[in-house]
Amino acid sequence: MNVEELLHDALREQAAEQPPAGPGFADRVLAVRRRRRNRRIASVAAATAAVVAVAVAVPLLDSGKDDVRPSGVVEQKGVKAHPSQSPPRDLIAAGNTALAAYYVPNMVKRSATEAVDERSYWLLDQKTGKYVKAPRWSIVAVAPGMKTAAVLEKTLPASRIGLLDLTTGKVVRWIQVDHGVAGLEFSHDGRKLVATTYGGNPDEAVKPKGSNGWMGKQPSSRTGFYVFDVGSGKGSWSEVKLGADASDIMGAGFINSRQDFSLTRDGKYIWAGSPMGNIGKQFWDLTGAAMPVPGNQKYLDWSVEALDSPSGNLVAGGFAGKKWHTSSYVVDATTGKKTEIRGQQLLAWADDKTLVAWDIGKGANESEYHQRLVLVTIGSDKEVPLSGFRKDTGTNPDNSSGRWEPVFAER
Repeated sequence: MNVEELLHDALREQAAEQPPAGPGFADRVLAVRRRRRNRRIASVAAATAAVVAVAVAVPLLDSGKDDVRPSGVVEQKGVKAHPSQSPPRDLIAAGNTALAAYYVPNMVKRSATEAVDERSYWLLDQKTGKYVKAPRWSIVAVAPGMKTAAVLEKTLPASRIGLLDLTTGKVVRWIQVDHGVAGLEFSHDGRKLVATTYGGNPDEAVKPKGSNGWMGKQPSSRTGFYVFDVGSGKGSWSEVKLGADASDIMGAGFINSRQDFSLTRDGKYIWAGSPMGNIGKQFWDLTGAAMPVPGNQKYLDWSVEALDSPSGNLVAGGFAGKKWHTSSYVVDATTGKKTEIRGQQLLAWADDKTLVAWDIGKGANESEYHQRLVLVTIGSDKEVPLSGFRKDTGTNPDNSSGRWEPVFAER
């Protein structure tokens, strides 16, 4: 099925569906140097940097079998779009990726100057294909095949990690930890789970004197990471110390209050963003020893959620805005050559040539804060709408929570 046919089918479904009823949603400003992917935004002030919320999606619990990818949760390999739904009620999927969950952030004020950014999750119900609220969890990472998720309970950092069967909705194993965990991500092959540890809740925020916006508490309380074997639940912890200038929001060693660790696609290294560093990222081996940036990771951009393509040959890049009003770059992982593609922010790879992205509307809907999920293809100027538009929140920093955020997983 080509892009024109996908577009036709998606628009036909949009016309057939009833518009959703529901509350509006507001925006959450991201961290220092993580710019909105729109040419009308020049910068985000470092003094108002907020917590980076990294939504992860990847592996699965297999009870010891060699193949950690279960038989298809969603067999259809084409596009499943619901352009009138925001937030989505029914499965959204394209190519090898699917919206496995989404969450709605909510800035809960404790005082005039202190707050915590809490998440409410909706998980895909495997039987009905609909998203169902899961109020028990504060953090959710979904495995490839969308059969298993790793979850944390509401109080962060957590003293245990749950492995949740997404078919039954029951936790099949608890992994106890000695160092509090507040971030989770699976490896791309589904065999490992990386858990980022913190000394305090990384989603706590403060409003500095004279500021009208929230920022994550500094310095970050990040302490290190666990690497667990998903099948056995066994793993070890590695300490990663903060840089000497971690408290200086303009210093090279500064990291956001939430700066989670991830595994590289090949599973050989742990890495994390370094917002103010020259190279923008740091790497470690699985024991916590610092490593130079691997050659095939030179152009990896931690602030662009799609990261590298399934083949590893391309990397999702930042905002372009040249050929189209809103567009982004994809970058050759070897040469650094840039190719412009539609889409305001690149979120996930559907295959090696197609990505899911946020993009804005046209005409009266042309606002950088009024976005919907779309499918974009390298070499094509067409977009396939996948979801309805998130509410336009404007620039009011106190209206910065409430907009749904996607969690993608390979299917």
